[in-house]
Amino acid sequence: MNRTFVSLCLYVFVFSSTLAAQDSSLRLPAFSKFQLRNGMTVLLLEQHEVPIISFSMIIKAGSTSDPQNKEGLASLTADLLRKGTRSRTSDQISNDLDFIGGEFDMGASTDFTAGSAEFLKKDIRQGLDLVTDIILNPVFPQEEVTKRIRQLTDEIKSAKDRADSVIGRYFFAYLYGKHPYGRPVDGDEVSLAAITRQDVQRFYETNYVPANMILAAAGDFSAGEMRGLLEQRFNSWPAKTPSPVRIDEPRPVQGKRLLLVDKPDSTQTYFYIGNVGITRMNPDRVAIGVVNTLFGGRFTSKLNTALRIDSGLTYGARSSFDQRKLAGPFTIATYTRNATTEKAVDMALEVLANLHEKGITAEELASAKAYLKGQFPTSIETSSQLASTIARLEFFGLDENDINSYYSKVDAMTMSDARRIIEQYFPKDNLVFVLIGKAGEIQSLAKKYAPSVDTRPITQPGF
Repeated sequence: MNRTFVSLCLYVFVFSSTLAAQDSSLRLPAFSKFQLRNGMTVLLLEQHEVPIISFSMIIKAGSTSDPQNKEGLASLTADLLRKGTRSRTSDQISNDLDFIGGEFDMGASTDFTAGSAEFLKKDIRQGLDLVTDIILNPVFPQEEVTKRIRQLTDEIKSAKDRADSVIGRYFFAYLYGKHPYGRPVDGDEVSLAAITRQDVQRFYETNYVPANMILAAAGDFSAGEMRGLLEQRFNSWPAKTPSPVRIDEPRPVQGKRLLLVDKPDSTQTYFYIGNVGITRMNPDRVAIGVVNTLFGGRFTSKLNTALRIDSGLTYGARSSFDQRKLAGPFTIATYTRNATTEKAVDMALEVLANLHEKGITAEELASAKAYLKGQFPTSIETSSQLASTIARLEFFGLDENDINSYYSKVDAMTMSDARRIIEQYFPKDNLVFVLIGKAGEIQSLAKKYAPSVDTRPITQPGF
């Protein structure tokens, strides 16, 4: 059995036992913050239960930094970091990681590019040497660029065979339009074909700079010793002023709009309903999470109870607020057979209308509070979760109070708060619909939900 897995299981047991013995006050372990002389931000959190050290890295550039018509560049750059450095080939990187049982991964999202790495304490020097080499010295071999673009293009075309794999991309593009949040993070068939190795190199040189990087470490180390190890490896990274992308706040859609993506061979209709939601920094985010838990955030939610448990129209229905640097999407998501599409959409809208008209009960509020307080500790149990948590707090300009005040904010929520949250944040009359299904069977009913219906074939390039 893998040593890292055994140690991880022990860590979860120890940390969970500690939490279980505590009262309702949950606090993030103390951590330190400093900057290297080149401007790189470092966060260090000591956890000595097991000999594992986890790293979380954030580069402050995601798909919103992609040049127009070259969507997917941030994602492609992140994918290619492990494909060769000045001193190691792609195979050598993989072999060196395997030899010490280490892990390294990097991937782009909308707001930023995130990476993770994990090593046993005894292998930390070799592990850091690998991380430093991958981040500071990638060479982006032409053959790897060409191969990865071809793979991504094939993956996108293949994903369109499964509506559930792509409906989110269609929804974001339709909801946000020309706003950068509407861009597909991984690009599309057209944009990927326009990307060159020079574009990848330029994106790296522009955005992978010390002042744009947050590195968080959590695990079994001395903060003083870890600081020295990081300074030895990253201080030589030349300082450079980043060029942040300025993005306007997205505006919610007014009225109703509907996009029908025709998939002629589909026996089911997948659909999203929603609008522009909230940011990660919204002061009401905890209370919104409580209400959303009841509406569509857990198995026994109002949405899932109506559409799955009571009616059997689907195997699952959910709602979510995707919290980003700017306002991310609020979505209601589910699927059903072609023949029951109208009934399912109507029922989802009815559940939303009932939320506004009837609200929630005191018993439901108490249930959601208990559920969230029971779930929350499991999100900050492991060293990798802790490293990721503090890195993201730093990126969004938050601090440990975001975690430390969570229970008290949940406890403080009242029925009056719930009524205000429903009215303010859960859209009722202004809604965007995206349906993927067989147009020949559902196009006529789609007109029921919006004044006009936009249609496009799923075989059309892009989203």
